[in-house]
Amino acid sequence: MTRIVDTDYLVIGSGISGLYSALILSEFGKVTIITKEEVTDANTTYAQGGIASVLAASDTFESHIRDTLDAGAGLCDTEAVRVLVTEGPTHIRRLMELGAAFDQDASGSLTLGREGGHSENRIVHAKDLTGKEVEDVLLRAVRARNIEIKEYQSAVDLITCYHLEKDPYLPGVAPPGPNQCFGAYVYDRKTWEIYIIRARATILATGGAGQVYLHNTNPDVATGDGVALAYRAGAVISNMEFYQFHPTALYSPGHRTFLISEAMRGEGGILRGPDGEPFTKKYDERGDLAPRDIVARAIDAEMKRTGAAFMHLDVTHLPREQIMKKFPNIYAHCLDLGIEISRDRIPVVPAAHYMCGGVRTDVNGRTAIEHLFAVGEVSCTGVHGGNRLASNSLLEGLVFADRIGRYIKENQISGQRPEIRRWQKEGLANAEEWILVQHNLGEIKSVMWDYVGIVRSNLRLDRALRRIEMLSNEINDFYSRTVIQNKILELRNLALVGKLIVRSAKARRESRGLHFSTDYAENREPSMAYTSLQRSSAG
Repeated sequence: MTRIVDTDYLVIGSGISGLYSALILSEFGKVTIITKEEVTDANTTYAQGGIASVLAASDTFESHIRDTLDAGAGLCDTEAVRVLVTEGPTHIRRLMELGAAFDQDASGSLTLGREGGHSENRIVHAKDLTGKEVEDVLLRAVRARNIEIKEYQSAVDLITCYHLEKDPYLPGVAPPGPNQCFGAYVYDRKTWEIYIIRARATILATGGAGQVYLHNTNPDVATGDGVALAYRAGAVISNMEFYQFHPTALYSPGHRTFLISEAMRGEGGILRGPDGEPFTKKYDERGDLAPRDIVARAIDAEMKRTGAAFMHLDVTHLPREQIMKKFPNIYAHCLDLGIEISRDRIPVVPAAHYMCGGVRTDVNGRTAIEHLFAVGEVSCTGVHGGNRLASNSLLEGLVFADRIGRYIKENQISGQRPEIRRWQKEGLANAEEWILVQHNLGEIKSVMWDYVGIVRSNLRLDRALRRIEMLSNEINDFYSRTVIQNKILELRNLALVGKLIVRSAKARRESRGLHFSTDYAENREPSMAYTSLQRSSAG
C-alpha cells in the first residue's frame, strides 16, 4: 500500500519563500516542508546581495516603483510592483525582530547600499552573505514553531483531479470543472519509497532552474522542479524567455561558478576591458550601474568584439579595509584562487542567474489550479517583468509569502482530502541505459547555453527546440520504464523547463529586457503582452 501523510499546508522548498510561508501558515494549521537536499541547500543560502526596500528618509515608494518598472523593460505588472514596494519594509523589520544582523553604522542605523538600476541607496546587507543570514534566521524561527521539515524528499508530481481514485482521469486529460491540487506524490531518497502527502493547500517555493544552463551561479538543486510540476498539473507558465544572466560571475575554469556581487559595482567597482579601459558607458549612460540585462549584454558584446575570454572588475582603487569589511566572503574565495582583489582585477563573465518568469500567479500567490500557490523565484507575479531589478528577489519571497498566508487565513482555504490513486511502480532499466540517458543533461545545458543565451535568433531557437524535444522524448521514455530516483526526476524536469524557455522565446517576436534577438528591434514601451504556456488536454 502507498503510505499517506496528512497535513494542512504542504510547502515544497526551503529557501526564504518556503520558510517564511511556513512560518506564517503555522499560526493557523499544521505545516510540512519538504526539501530534496538538506534544508539549507537553497538559492537563498548562496545569495550574496541584499534586500531592496524603502527604509531611508530620503527614499520614496514611488522611486523604488519607478526603478523596478524601468529595469523590467516595460513588462512589469504595476499593481504587483506597488504591492512589493509598499509592503516590503514591514518584512525587513520583522526579519530584524527575528534576529537578522544586517549591516549598521556606528550609530546603529542600517547601512544602505546601491546596486545597478537603483536611483537611491536602499539595499540592506549582511556583509556579502545576506542570503545565508536570512536563511539561518528563518530556519531558527521555523524550528522554534515545531514545523515539520522533511529533508531528502523530492516531489514527483502534484496530485490534482487527474489522480482521484473515484474519477481516475488519464494523465493529460483535463477533468470537467476547476482543477484542484490535493498535495503531491513524494519520493523519499532515504528509503526509495514513493508516498503521498495530502494537504488542504500546497505552496510551491522551489526556486529557479539555473542548472538548465551550462554556466550558472545556482546550486545543484536549481533544476526547475516547481515549474515542471505546475506545468504537468495544468497551471499557466509565463515569461520563461526572461532568464537573467548575472553580469559578473568569477571566471575560473575548472572551478564551480562563483558570483561576484553586484554590490561591488555599487561600492564603486569598475568594469574594464582587456586594455584596462572602462566600456559600459558606451552602451548606457548609467555605465556599470545600468540594469543587469544591459550590463550583461555589454560584457558579452565586448568579449565578442575583442575575442577576450572575460572582462575585468576593478576594485583596486578602493581602500583594502573597505573591501575586506564589505566583501569578506568574496575576498577570501578569490584569494584561495590566487587573486588578491585589493591588488588584482577580477576576471568576470556573465552566467545564468535568475528565472524572471515562472508559474503565473496573482498578487495573492494563487495559480490557475485551486489550492495551489507559488511564491519566490518559481512564480511569475509580474514584479520582474522583462528583467529583475537587483535585490528585489528576496523581497518578493517575503512579501508574497505573507500575502499567501493572509489570503489562506482570510478566505478559510480548506481543501478536500480525497482518496488518491496509489503510485504505480514500473519496470527496471539497466545501468548501461541509465548512463546513456544521463549524458542528455550535458547536452541540454550546452544547447541552452549556445542557442538560448544572452543573444538569440530565430535560427538558434529553432535548432534548440528540435534538439531539446528529441532529448526530452528520450528522457520521458526512460522515465516511464524505470524505478524512480532523484537524478531522473531532475533530468525530466530540466528537459521540460528547457523546452518551455525555448517555446516562450520563440513566441516573443521582439527584443525586450533579457530576451534579446538579432531578428527583432528592441522594445521597452509599456506592455502586458506576456507569453503563456499551459498543458493542453492532449498532454
